[in-house]
Amino acid sequence: MQRINIMQGDFHVASAPDVLIGTVLGSCIAICLHDALARVGGMNHFLLGEPADECRVGRAEMSRYGVHAVELLVNEMMKQGAARRRLKAHVYGGANIIAGLGQIGSSNAAFALKFIETEGIVLGRSEVGGTKARRVEFMPYLGKVRSWTVDDPMPQIRVERRENIGELELF
Repeated sequence: MQRINIMQGDFHVASAPDVLIGTVLGSCIAICLHDALARVGGMNHFLLGEPADECRVGRAEMSRYGVHAVELLVNEMMKQGAARRRLKAHVYGGANIIAGLGQIGSSNAAFALKFIETEGIVLGRSEVGGTKARRVEFMPYLGKVRSWTVDDPMPQIRVERRENIGELELF
């Protein structure tokens, strides 16, 4: 299994069955998108929903903001065969970890969920809020995702047997 870790402002798209994309989130948001027909998926990790009105954002900083990061992710997925109308989203993060920073995590989560709704993308799982950091792992080929708080043990991997072809499916 090829593991790809992304950081703030990063995204990755893949269509190979042996790729796992992961990240760790605090107040940031990760959106995982999947097109089941094209078997392509991707994850981004953004810092804030939108830049402040007075803030000029250069090309290098665009992916730090959800308003740009989601479009970059969607565009790359479409280059690899996905169709916007078939996308399904999973949203993670948005914790309010540091009391002195206010409700940044909650604002990020609200932005992400509203953006997904406005764009007409189907929402699957959403694990946002709280006060703990999360680890997220996504298998873009299958659209499978798991998430846990960093102080909890890693969730068990479920093994399913496919009757028709006799393969093992991890996750």
